[in-house]
Amino acid sequence: MYIAIICTFVIGYLAIVLEHPLKLDKTVPALIMGAICWALLALAFHSGILDVVDSHGHISSMAGGHGDGHSAEEGFTNTLLHHLGKTAEILVFLIGAMTIVEIIDLHRGFEILKSWVKTKKKSKLLWIIGWLSFILSAIIDNLTATIVLVTLLRKLIPNRAERIWFVGMVVIAANAGGAWSPIGDVTTTMLWIGKKVTTMGLITYLIVPSLICFLVPTFIATFLPAFKGNISNKDQDDIQVENYLSSKTMLFLGLGSIVFVPFFKTITHLPPYVGMMLSLGVVWLVSEYIHPEEDFTEERKHHFSAHQALSRIEMSSILFFLGILMAVAAIESMVTGGVGTLRYLAQGLDDAIPNQDIVVMLLGVGSAIIDNVPLVAASMGMYTSELDSKLWHFIAYAAGTGGSMLIIGSAAGVAAMGMEKLDFIWYLKKMTWLAAIGFIAGGGAFLVLYNIIH
Repeated sequence: MYIAIICTFVIGYLAIVLEHPLKLDKTVPALIMGAICWALLALAFHSGILDVVDSHGHISSMAGGHGDGHSAEEGFTNTLLHHLGKTAEILVFLIGAMTIVEIIDLHRGFEILKSWVKTKKKSKLLWIIGWLSFILSAIIDNLTATIVLVTLLRKLIPNRAERIWFVGMVVIAANAGGAWSPIGDVTTTMLWIGKKVTTMGLITYLIVPSLICFLVPTFIATFLPAFKGNISNKDQDDIQVENYLSSKTMLFLGLGSIVFVPFFKTITHLPPYVGMMLSLGVVWLVSEYIHPEEDFTEERKHHFSAHQALSRIEMSSILFFLGILMAVAAIESMVTGGVGTLRYLAQGLDDAIPNQDIVVMLLGVGSAIIDNVPLVAASMGMYTSELDSKLWHFIAYAAGTGGSMLIIGSAAGVAAMGMEKLDFIWYLKKMTWLAAIGFIAGGGAFLVLYNIIH
C-alpha cells in the first residue's frame, strides 16, 4: 500500500507537469491525487498495514493506539483535520487577497499605474516595468503583478515580437519581488503561516538577495539588442485611459489593506488569514458605498460589487492548492523508519549531501521543473529547524526565484505563457540564462549576507 500511495502521487504529479500536452487542467489530477492518497492511507491504516504520525511526532497505530493517549481512530482523524486546517488557512488567505485585487481591478485602480508610464525608450521602459513588477509582486503577489504588467505592456508595445522580451523580464522581476514578502508568493505565504519565518526575518535576509536576483539580469538585459532603441509604432494615445472617480481611492485602499495584514499579525499574534478577513471586510464595505461614476445608478452597482469580484477569482487555483497540499500531507503523515516519510527523506538527503546549502539550491533548480508549492510543502515536512532559521529563508529564496529559469516553473511564468502564448523553447533560449545568473547571484548574496549578520 505504501508503494501504491507513492505511485499515485507520482502519476498525479506527472499529469500536473504535463497539463499543456495533455490539455487537462492541473486542478483535476491534483484533486484526484489528494483524495486517493488519503483514501489509500486510510485503508492501509485501518488494516494495520501503515501507521500515521501527527505534527507533534505522535504515532497512531491500530495495534498500539495514539501516542498521547487517544484511540487510533481519533489519532488518524486528528492528523487529517490538522493538515486540512493548515491548508485552509492558506486558502482563506489567498481568497481574501485575490478578491481585494479583483475589487481594485473592477474600479480600474490599476489603470492609475498605466498612466505613469510615458517613455518610448526601450531600456528605460525595461527598468520602469522591472521596478513595478518587483514592488507590486511584494504587495499583491507575483502572479497578480504579472497579469497586471502584461496587460500594461499590451497597451504600451503593440508589436508582440518586441513585447515578449519585456514579458520574460517581468516574470524574472516578479518572482524576485515575491520572494522577500510574506504575501508576495504562495510559498512564502505557506512558510509564514506555517510559522517557519517572520515578516521582519524575510525582509532582513531576503530583500538584498532578491534585489540582486532582479537587478543583475535586468542590467545585463539592457545590453541586449532587444532592449536597444525606441518602441516601434507606439502611439502615446494608446496609454491614455479613462479612470473612474473611485480608481485612485480603491487602488491605495486595496494595496494598503493587504500591506496591513503583516502588521495585524505582529500586533495581535493571530493567524494571517484573520487580518486578511478584516482587510477584505473593510474594502468590501467601502466598495458598497463609493461612487465610481458621476451619474452612478443602482442598476450599475453590481458591476463594481464584491460579488462580481468573487466571481472573477480563479477558484480552480484554490482547488489546485487544496489537492496538492493535501496529497503532500498524506505522504508526510506516513510513518517510515519511525518518523514521517518526508522527515525520513530529509535525513537521507543530509547523509548523501552533507552541505544543506547545496540541497536548497538544488531545490530551487527543481522548482523550475516542477511546481514550487509541493516542493516547499514537502520541505516543511522534511525539516524541523527553528523559526527564522537560515534554512527556511534560503528555501523561501530558492523556491521563489528558481522557478524563473523555466516558463513553467512559476505561477507568474504560467500566467505570462497563457496570456502571450509564449513558447517554452523561446523562453529556454532567450531568458533561462538570464534567470539562472540572477538566481545564482542572489543565492551567493544570501550566503554572504547571512554570514555577515551572524
